[in-house]
Amino acid sequence: MDPDFPLLSVFLYMLWFFCFTMWLFLMFTVITDVFRSHDLSGWGKAGWTVLIIVLPLIGLLAYLIVRGSSMHDRQARQVASQADMWRAEVRAAAGRPSAADELSRLADLRDHGVISTNEFEREKTKILA
Repeated sequence: MDPDFPLLSVFLYMLWFFCFTMWLFLMFTVITDVFRSHDLSGWGKAGWTVLIIVLPLIGLLAYLIVRGSSMHDRQARQVASQADMWRAEVRAAAGRPSAADELSRLADLRDHGVISTNEFEREKTKILA
């Protein structure tokens, strides 16, 4: 290794690179949270974004102090919403239940006295037709 570039300098550059990467991650996370927030108006979102871009250190710290406690709630709501949409797509792709499932459900209803034997037979013929 070149004597003009000691090992400590390599570690310091790695530390600076790590800190810069974490700074970018924090900035993108906060800006994403600003636009995800439904309780902010358009002017509020614009104000926070300008503050974060023009004065990054002050803007990020101010946002984390003022609105940081609810960041997790907004992210959890978005994840839950996406999971619900995924489940709905899976249900739509799965289609109707099979005839065996329908017959089993009808048999349970008949056994519990919810429907009569005549109703069971009528529904059974519809399913098997």
